[in-house]
Amino acid sequence: MSEIGLIERKKTAFLLIDMQEKFLPVISGMDKVIKNTNILVRAAQILGVHLIVTEQYPAGLGKTIKKIEIPQKTPVMEKTEFSCLRNSEFLNKLKNLKVDTLVIFGIETHVCVLQTALDAIANGYKVHIVADAVSSRTEENRTIALDRMRQAGAFIDSTEILLFQLLEKAGTTEFREISMLIK
Repeated sequence: MSEIGLIERKKTAFLLIDMQEKFLPVISGMDKVIKNTNILVRAAQILGVHLIVTEQYPAGLGKTIKKIEIPQKTPVMEKTEFSCLRNSEFLNKLKNLKVDTLVIFGIETHVCVLQTALDAIANGYKVHIVADAVSSRTEENRTIALDRMRQAGAFIDSTEILLFQLLEKAGTTEFREISMLIK
């Protein structure tokens, strides 16, 4: 909506990047990332926001971890490119959604999340990174990647900041449902 990071639901897609089985034991703070990812996935359903899930080379890294509760009709797109936007199938899907804002979360912050965010910004998308729903093998790589994305123009949010911004007001059924998720 503007250069200060305001977002509109109808023009937003959530992008869950590569939360796969092989990463589970090696990612820093994975329990918190899984918890917040599940909140975001459920919130996308409540708010009617598009959700796209990617899997990096699932033959080698496995499918999306079972602890993530992906709705049945959600597109899960396989890729080998680090940046989702360098995958033609993903890019076509994204263009068909007619959104201008991407909310990105998943792993690893300094590889696929970073490269996707940079390509999205370069392609004119407004990008929000959910800091408490991304991670890497090391906290240092996560922190450096968040700084790098901020330098490039991404907005760094927490799960709650993002959800309350999308809600806009209290007193609705959506507000009550989202409030229950984050308590």
